[in-house]
Amino acid sequence: DKAFLTALRKLRFSCDVDALPEGTLVFPYAPLLRVKGPILQCQLLETALLNIVNAQTLFTTKAARIASAAEGDPVLEFGMRRAHSLEAALWASRSAYIGGFASTSNSAAAVRYGIPVSGTHAHSWVMAFDNEKEAFARYADSLPDRCTLLVDTYDTLKGVQHAIEIAHAMKAKGASLFGIRIDSGDLAYYSQRARAMLDKADLSDVHIIASGDLDEHLIQSLKQQKACIRIWGVGTRLSTAFDDPSLGGVYKMSAIQSPNGWRPTLKVSSSNDKIGIPGCLQLRRFTNKEGQLVCDMIYEEHKPLPARLTLLHPQDPSRQKRIHVRNYQSQDLLVPVFRKGKAVYTPPPLTETRQHAAQQLSTLDTHVRRLINPHLYPVGLEENLHQLRTHMIYKIRGVK
Repeated sequence: DKAFLTALRKLRFSCDVDALPEGTLVFPYAPLLRVKGPILQCQLLETALLNIVNAQTLFTTKAARIASAAEGDPVLEFGMRRAHSLEAALWASRSAYIGGFASTSNSAAAVRYGIPVSGTHAHSWVMAFDNEKEAFARYADSLPDRCTLLVDTYDTLKGVQHAIEIAHAMKAKGASLFGIRIDSGDLAYYSQRARAMLDKADLSDVHIIASGDLDEHLIQSLKQQKACIRIWGVGTRLSTAFDDPSLGGVYKMSAIQSPNGWRPTLKVSSSNDKIGIPGCLQLRRFTNKEGQLVCDMIYEEHKPLPARLTLLHPQDPSRQKRIHVRNYQSQDLLVPVFRKGKAVYTPPPLTETRQHAAQQLSTLDTHVRRLINPHLYPVGLEENLHQLRTHMIYKIRGVK
């Protein structure tokens, strides 16, 4: 319809948007972002917002888990070749840096976002020369600073020996070998053998870098096996979110404005985890005197709150947490980003977002952060909001 196309052409964004600052920890059921405005504009934003928020939240979460498993070792992002598109590769690199990775091999992401860049030569570099030692020597001549040699193109331990010979040649020229990289095979065994060979050759300062379908679980296992790996290169299982490839973030109408004010709305489903939360929602985080996270509360922004709060789990109201406000510090996490279509928030530099994410993780209990059977962090509905939701569910289902 021409009139509709004309209306779209003249459309100008006029919504209010509130969101959690990037790098903030989030948990199931919590609202990450809120859009308030004409319903047509709100609906037009749905697909784009879900695409942007879900994917990058997923990547950053995976990166934080991997970085945590590395226990302070540098982790390099190597995932561009396996990412699902060029844009997804850029997002994965950026998200990995926020989540705690040290650098990326994606030079486009390095340029666009200012992320430190690092990498090694490919197997094809070795294969392009008559022998491995010549390939290493030529690479060292071309890139004497932070030179890393990939040693497993043919035979890993022979590759290590060739790298040792090149390292001594570099020392004679006043340069030094930064590291060797092992990309396949038994990484625990080969790293231990390589470390012994390097140390025996008086090259204890040469790092061992490992790659090859690594993730947080394999890194944790290799550390338990006393692998002599100092730097980790992670690609496929980050950039494809290999073991959990989708984040179930949803975008639902929770309230609609009427002449009498805001009317809460609710989607009800036969699946309890797909039942929405009604109202103009805000997320409040409580911390103790030591700054450690205690719980998150979802509440209606425009409703008064009592001094003693009861939080009820969205799926199991028998799981409750009581909070006396005066005993905790609290902060509302959704902050203004747009007002009447105009940006009112200036995103911080990426390095600050990365620092914010690290600080957030440091306030989270280690039992919640563990990889296997983690303790569940409490996220609850404020009691009045829970009662409203329950009443609306009963009414929609015809339950008295």
